Amino acid sequence: MWWNPDLGKNIAFAPLVTAILYLGGCVNHPTDAQLEVWRKEAIARNAEIVANHAQKTQQHEWNLLIQGETAIGKSVTLNWQQLQALATDHVKTINPLDIVNPGEVSDFRGIQVSKLLQQHGVTTKVTEVTFVSFDSYYVTISLQNLLAYPIMLAIAKNGNSIKRDQGGPIYLVFPYTQYPQLKQNYNDSAWAFYVSNIVVGTEPVQVTVGKRKFDLASLDQLSQITINQTVGYRGTWPSGKVKIHGVRIRDVLALAGTQLPERGKVIVHGKAPTYQNDTNAVLLPASDVRNCDILLATRWGDDRKLIPARMGGPVTLAFSSECQAQTSPPRWVTFVEELIATP
Repeated sequence: MWWNPDLGKNIAFAPLVTAILYLGGCVNHPTDAQLEVWRKEAIARNAEIVANHAQKTQQHEWNLLIQGETAIGKSVTLNWQQLQALATDHVKTINPLDIVNPGEVSDFRGIQVSKLLQQHGVTTKVTEVTFVSFDSYYVTISLQNLLAYPIMLAIAKNGNSIKRDQGGPIYLVFPYTQYPQLKQNYNDSAWAFYVSNIVVGTEPVQVTVGKRKFDLASLDQLSQITINQTVGYRGTWPSGKVKIHGVRIRDVLALAGTQLPERGKVIVHGKAPTYQNDTNAVLLPASDVRNCDILLATRWGDDRKLIPARMGGPVTLAFSSECQAQTSPPRWVTFVEELIATP
């Protein structure tokens, strides 16, 4: 299960395990006690996020990005007007995260995910789709279930726009009332708030540094570093120590011809929009980048598997133990897309 203790679950109430029920691989799952600790941390952090962004990003400014292994082979952005035009489907279901009217059936209006996938197409090897939220929370659902059930990206509930503190502008909804069997695979924490990105399968590696774009082959040219760490992102990551393989950020900057500032910082942008603002930007002190192993990780485990989207890949930020001691608190960013060196 996935949980980002730094950015938190994207709802002010929900149970905190991740909603990602995946295909494959046995791992050591967190204990109930640890999940409860993460839940409390997340509720507190979520309150800050909602306060910071509730007024800054309104519905009419909201975009939905469809990315990854689609048949058209490129990202597609749907703006709010396009989403409104597409949102003609209805699902009547209980909302397990509604603590005001628990058990009440609501009429959600939105877009069935299956229709979006059929419209844009998926490559034959895709088996799952990941939904990323504004605050970096992410949920992975099997393609088979998305095509079999009317799982929806809802933009309205009972005829009204969905408020930010209730999951809006875009809320991932499961038709529990019509298909109660869905609960067996996707519990309450699968209902993701403020969805901003859909990742079909796993995207190819692409990290931007200045004018240079790095793919997997170019990153593989650099010295490969392996750390054995307890990770700061959850997902299907084991709860104990795991081998993470990647390249040092300072080596990537050097290959890009980007000078590491003497006393500046390196900004790490992940996919989630929250990383693109001053309030939540991940800032690595240049001294930490220079003196310890902070990695762009592309592989994990003894067999050096590529990091899939259901684990926050293809590129994640990872810290060696000495960096974790120096950088407080270390923020383990998923879906890394850009590095920016700043004075």
